[in-house]
Amino acid sequence: MIDRSSDARGAALTDEFEFEEGGRTFACVRSPLSVSRPEKWWWFSVSSDTRHQRYALFRVSPDDTRENVCARVVAYYDELVARRMAPATHNHWGRRPGAAAPESADATSTAAPAASPTPAAGGDDDAPDA
Repeated sequence: MIDRSSDARGAALTDEFEFEEGGRTFACVRSPLSVSRPEKWWWFSVSSDTRHQRYALFRVSPDDTRENVCARVVAYYDELVARRMAPATHNHWGRRPGAAAPESADATSTAAPAASPTPAAGGDDDAPDA
């Protein structure tokens, strides 16, 4: 049974409950991560989430209270929304973090051409350039 009471944060912790925060309804469920991993996690979904996704936030702890679970769920979701709204960062997967960015096309097009290599010793001086 889902506890939908308006003062649910002070109530006893159950396996399923809902609460409202900031005009959103959060539905929380305490259940296993998977069949092969039976430890219980707090899962939640949000009424305003356009992706209609369920999130596994953190493992169930004996110290969990309804108040701290609600606070952690809201903090996590608010941070997630902020990251989704932030401008995308363009970090190419092939570059090492902190590596210098390649020169732009403008910088290379104005650079002087490299000097042609000196012929090897004993080479044919009259040979045409390649």
